[in-house]
Amino acid sequence: MSSKNKVALVLSYQYPGKYALTVLAGAVESDPVGRDVALRFPRDRDSLLAMVRECLDEGYQVVVAWSFYSASFPAAAEELAWLREQLAGREVLCIAGGVHATAETEQTLQAGFDLVAVGEGETILLDLLGRMMRGEDPRQTRGFSQLVDGRVVPRGRGEGVVLDHYPPFAARNMKFGAIEITRGCIYACRFCQTPFLNKARFRHRTVENIAHWTRVLREAGKRDVRFITPTSMSYGTQDESMNLEAVERMLAAVREAMGPEGRVFYGTFPSEVRPEHVTPEALALLKRYVDNDNLIIGGQSGSERILQETRRGHDVETVVRAASLAVEWGFVPNVDFILGLPGETPEDVQATLVLMRRLAHVGAKVHGHTFMPLPGTPYRDAPPGSVDDETRRELDRLASQGRLYGHWKQQVRLANGIASRRQPRR
Repeated sequence: MSSKNKVALVLSYQYPGKYALTVLAGAVESDPVGRDVALRFPRDRDSLLAMVRECLDEGYQVVVAWSFYSASFPAAAEELAWLREQLAGREVLCIAGGVHATAETEQTLQAGFDLVAVGEGETILLDLLGRMMRGEDPRQTRGFSQLVDGRVVPRGRGEGVVLDHYPPFAARNMKFGAIEITRGCIYACRFCQTPFLNKARFRHRTVENIAHWTRVLREAGKRDVRFITPTSMSYGTQDESMNLEAVERMLAAVREAMGPEGRVFYGTFPSEVRPEHVTPEALALLKRYVDNDNLIIGGQSGSERILQETRRGHDVETVVRAASLAVEWGFVPNVDFILGLPGETPEDVQATLVLMRRLAHVGAKVHGHTFMPLPGTPYRDAPPGSVDDETRRELDRLASQGRLYGHWKQQVRLANGIASRRQPRR
C-alpha cells in the first residue's frame, strides 16, 4: 500500500459517544478493508490532538470521528473547533454520526464537520475508508451528507444492517461493551429516537452469534455480560408478543458461554422491560438465568391520557402490576418516569405523583427523567420539560426516602439547551 493510501481513524472515545464508536471500531477491525486502517482511541482532547498529529506526521490520511446524542452535541462541536484551531490548517477529515447528526444533519454540518453520516454507520464508514485507501474522494461516499455553498448535499443514508454481520465490540483493540442483541423498536413511543433512527421494526442478533461474542468477552477476562435492546423480553419476536422460548434459548447459551464464574445481567441497564412483559412466566425465566436483582421497567407517566398521547401501548394498572410482580419474585423494580411531557396538565402531573407513591409503597424505586424534545421524534418541536416547585418538593421527598433517583434536575437544563439550539424545519 502506497503512503498516500495509509489511513488512520481517530475516534473521540469519550462518554457517551464511545459506546457507538466501540461498535463502529468492531466493524472496522473485522472487515478486510478495515484491517489495514490504523485505529486510535483518545479519551480526552489533549490525547486526541496528540494522536492526530502523530498520525499526520507518519504520513496517514486522518479521519477523526465523533458520535453524540443531542445533549452532548455542543461539547462535540466545541472540541471540533478547538482541534481545527490547534492543527492550524493541517488537513484532516472530520466526520460525525449518531442520532443527533442523523436528525439534525444541517445543524451538525454547520458546526464544522466535513461529513455527516445519516442512518446506521457500519457499512458507510467502511465504504468511506475503502475510498480513501484507494485514493478516491471520500465525499462521494453514499450515506454521508456535506455542505456545498452553504446547502446540504445528501447522498442517501446508511440502511439497516444485519447485526450478525458485525461484532458488538472491538475485541482486537480490547474495547468491550454491552452486546447489542436487538436494533430498532416497533413501539414508536413519540418521545424516543430509537424507532425513528432505526425504523419501527426489530432486528435481532442470532443466539449463536450472541453466544460467540459472549465467549470472546469471557476469553478476554471479562466476568460480566450486559445487553443493549430497547425491550428485553421482545427478543425473538416481530410484534408485541413475547417469545419466552427464544429468550430462554438465548440466555441459556449466554450462561453456558460465560461459565460458572460469569455473571449475566438482563432486563437492567442498559436495557429495560416493558410493563406488560412482566409476567410470572417471564420472571421465573429471568430468575433461572440472570444475576441482577433489579429490573428497569418503563412506566413514563401516571396519566392514562398522556400514556395514550405518547403511544406507550399500556395503561397505569399494568405498571403497578409489573412492579408488584417483580417485588414478589425478588427483583427491585426501577420504574422510569418522564417529567414534563408535552401537553401535561396539573391533573396529569398529580396522577404521576400518585403512581410514584403507589409504586414506592409496593417496594419499587422511581427513576426520574425530564422530557427532552429530541430531534427526529414527533415531539422535536415541543416545549422542553419543566418541573414546578410543588412537584419538585414532592420528588425531593421521595428521594430523601430512597425511593427516587436520577438526573432529572440536570436534565431540565439540557432540555432547554436542546430547545434553544433547534432550527426551523425546511
